[in-house]
Amino acid sequence: MTIAATTALGNTWIWRDYSVYYVRAGELRTDRPPLLLVHGFGASTDHWLKNIAELQNDFEVWAIDLIGFGRSSKPAGGYSSDLWRDQLSDFIEHIIGRPAVIAGNSIGGYSCLFTAATRPQWVKGAVLLNGVGSFKDQIPTQEPSPFKKSMGELIKNIILSPVPSWFVFQFVKKKSYIRKTLKQVYVNKEAVTEELVENIFRPATEPEAPAAFAALFKAPRGERVDVLLAQLERPLLLLWGTKDPWMNCEERSDLFRKYYGEIEEHFLEAGHCPHDDRPELVNPLIRDWVYATVMA
Repeated sequence: MTIAATTALGNTWIWRDYSVYYVRAGELRTDRPPLLLVHGFGASTDHWLKNIAELQNDFEVWAIDLIGFGRSSKPAGGYSSDLWRDQLSDFIEHIIGRPAVIAGNSIGGYSCLFTAATRPQWVKGAVLLNGVGSFKDQIPTQEPSPFKKSMGELIKNIILSPVPSWFVFQFVKKKSYIRKTLKQVYVNKEAVTEELVENIFRPATEPEAPAAFAALFKAPRGERVDVLLAQLERPLLLLWGTKDPWMNCEERSDLFRKYYGEIEEHFLEAGHCPHDDRPELVNPLIRDWVYATVMA
């Protein structure tokens, strides 16, 4: 099955009055768990096409657009890690119909971890690809002064109020800005194609996108990663793109291992999105880990 055919298998699910877009590929296999792929900030199911095309040979593969992104609804408020956790767990329960291995990049990785830790009945294992989220070790021990705290809130509210945030959004949604950013966070520059730029640009042209953009940045911070790891009872695969300019992968690896023992991890010559940057490395690692660890 070609990538184009995989894209054509997209469908829509109505959840809590939201429209949720998802993709399904591969055959139903009762002898192994299905895979659910979750994109990062600003991306969508399109970001997983290289992975779906190969992984569907071994698994029933699903990918989903989180609320606020891709082809899913983009409300002007109500975003939280709880919202995305509930979206993922309900999707597994009502659409996939059996527990899945969930894999996510960046904020999608955090959403997968949150789901695995708090809805374990629907998760067989979790894969985090440069997953984000804070640890208690990273939180300053000293509270900022009331003045600094109030100024920070003031600046945040001004920038993310409707008019200023609209202007910010008009800048960051430009194809030239998207292309430049992608080239900064990809090792394989040839992977930054016009199709990739278009896939990220297209959802930003929807009328609801500017208000959703502002609301996403006002969303409350989710539970700390160390707290989630204390609750986790599922195997965890960490895939790190070590050339990510946005995070120190070795430092984060140490923190994950400090709070959770059942981890397999691999360090890859890739950037913030290793699944699309170096799919030829990521796909076999996910496949082999599911066979050797999740299905063991």
